[in-house]
Amino acid sequence: MDFKRLKYFLAVAEELHFGRAANRLDIAQPPLSRQIAALEAELEVQLFDRSRSQIRLTQAGEVLQDHARQLLERLDAAYRETKMVGSGASGRLRIAFVGSASHGVLPTLIKSYRSFYPEVELQLSAMNNAELQTALISREIDIAVARPVLDDEEFRREPLCTEPLILALPDNSELGTQLEIRFADLADQTFVLYPRKPRPSYADKVLDICAREGFKPKAVDLAQDFQSAISLVSVGVGIAVVPQSVSRTQRPGVIFRPYKGYNPGTGLTVHARLDNRAPQVMHFLEVTRKFARKQ
Repeated sequence: MDFKRLKYFLAVAEELHFGRAANRLDIAQPPLSRQIAALEAELEVQLFDRSRSQIRLTQAGEVLQDHARQLLERLDAAYRETKMVGSGASGRLRIAFVGSASHGVLPTLIKSYRSFYPEVELQLSAMNNAELQTALISREIDIAVARPVLDDEEFRREPLCTEPLILALPDNSELGTQLEIRFADLADQTFVLYPRKPRPSYADKVLDICAREGFKPKAVDLAQDFQSAISLVSVGVGIAVVPQSVSRTQRPGVIFRPYKGYNPGTGLTVHARLDNRAPQVMHFLEVTRKFARKQ
């Protein structure tokens, strides 16, 4: 039994008239009659009672009508969903990002993507750069948003944004009362650095700023990630050097201040594997390019 014959049968079953069904299917009536006769011969049943002026479905025809409608509806849905996934309008996209990215432009970028592709299921997770690189290589994720960039020739990259660095201070710190904070004057402070491992990492970038300003921190306290580092700052363990965008989110016990001195800034970059040309991935990169140009 093929689906074309089921489609022909369903048209006749719904119209209960061969002529109207033929017009609906845009075919001549004789071929339609032959297809229905062939279907009856294949099933070895009579599907229509033709003994009266108006044809009627037999009991066997009523059973087939119910199943045919369901089958054709499921087939149509299968075609639609397959085309949507294949075109990138549906499906799944796994995005992982560094924790600090959630306080900047990334949420807006994701909202922008969702406005164009609302049927794509997004799976979001936070990772550090080393985890992002491993997950992208092993195909556990499709998109990695790193700070500032992942160094791998197998990745395509789209710059998302750049921003200056600022200080995160305990809200009772005397530094918060100063009109101007010189980075070179922070040598006696405890620096909360992250991540703890692997190294080198963003922690070493902060230590490089200290070295360029002529000092080595009196003490350091290592946290595994950004969230942990900010929590340590909030309870007075020390200060942290963070992206400016994190100051958009109020945190109990933490204040943010700019500083005077060497400021290399930081940025976010969107990565995907070069060999992953899934339409969902390519669409996200396209939205990223357009979004970044507007920043």
